[in-house]
Amino acid sequence: MKPYFETKLGKLYCGDCLEFMQTMEDKSVDLVVTSPPYDNLRDYKGYNFNFKDIANKLLYVLDSGGVCIWVVGDATINGSETGTSFKQALYFKEIGFNIHDTMIYEKNSMSMPDVVRYYQMFEYMFVFSKGKPKIINLLKDKRNRWAGSSNFGEKSNRKKDGSLVSGGKLVVGEYGVRGNIWKYNTGKGYTTKDDYAFAHPAMFPEKLSRDQIVSWSNKNDVVLDPMCGAGTTCKMAEATGRRWIGIEISEKYCEIAAKRISAEAKQGKLF
Repeated sequence: MKPYFETKLGKLYCGDCLEFMQTMEDKSVDLVVTSPPYDNLRDYKGYNFNFKDIANKLLYVLDSGGVCIWVVGDATINGSETGTSFKQALYFKEIGFNIHDTMIYEKNSMSMPDVVRYYQMFEYMFVFSKGKPKIINLLKDKRNRWAGSSNFGEKSNRKKDGSLVSGGKLVVGEYGVRGNIWKYNTGKGYTTKDDYAFAHPAMFPEKLSRDQIVSWSNKNDVVLDPMCGAGTTCKMAEATGRRWIGIEISEKYCEIAAKRISAEAKQGKLF
């Protein structure tokens, strides 16, 4: 399939992701970051979402130790949440993925308030791994309340005979590893500054994608988004020096994605 758009780091394809992944080599991808359509919450021009076949193909194209970030939530239908997110997570585990972490993407906004339940303000970010993740760059940007303090006891090392040897005072660093609930501002000016991209109905924030890419990959690794929509994952992969592959079935969204990635590539050249 001929690329719809490309840069030195990556290629965007307009077509069915399942058909395209059939042509990809085994273990050719290091990281997947995607948010699939779920529970018909949005109208995607009538395109179908073949979840199980896509999940199986992702297992095939991911390298050993590769990670798949799956951002998904649940609709409420006939008074009950669908449980789609859990069903999908369990299927990933059934076919051979590990559920490495169940993370929460917390929003600062909500959908239309519901009068019978608490306001819905999050989605799941499942971290599926093909074995033990080969790249783990945990983000350390949570400011420690007790930074610089050394009154938490001493570090110690245990020798082979069982005795302890003091390693000096334990000093709390200025920043620690963040938790697995990540909060992002959403909406115009926050999700992205690319106003024209909001023609896509369900983007996740650029910061979310960037944070996940940096956490589970290194520069020059291959990042795939098989349902890339307006191109957020591809744009952030470009921005962080990762090679990338984006697949999107809608030509309208491919046009938006290409425009965003092109602008990012030109911005990168300036620096």
